Amino acid sequence: MNFLKRCVWIEAELWAEGSLVCDDENTDVIVTFPNRSKWIASLFTYKNIETLRQKNIQSGECMNGLYFWSSDMVLIDVISRQSIEQLIDHLFIQGNFQSVFKRYPDIDTDADH
Repeated sequence: MNFLKRCVWIEAELWAEGSLVCDDENTDVIVTFPNRSKWIASLFTYKNIETLRQKNIQSGECMNGLYFWSSDMVLIDVISRQSIEQLIDHLFIQGNFQSVFKRYPDIDTDADH
């Protein structure tokens, strides 16, 4: 799989005004390759984990902030296209992309359309 040819969809870009650079945010990221395989991860900034913990303390969620859980969670310093694409490249070069991002199981990559 050629990691250079990919489409990176960042959910937070849908509701961000202008260039997205945020140190207190979380977003889903989907990476799609030419073979139609799709991979997903949920990225959280370090600061956002504390913000969510404080919210949960106030709201009573997650046992009043005692724990926090999210599937396919990856921590990152800043939510921005540049940092996310650098992370994806790094994971591919290190051979860890398929351990960090999870493949969508419902995409048929062998189908001829």
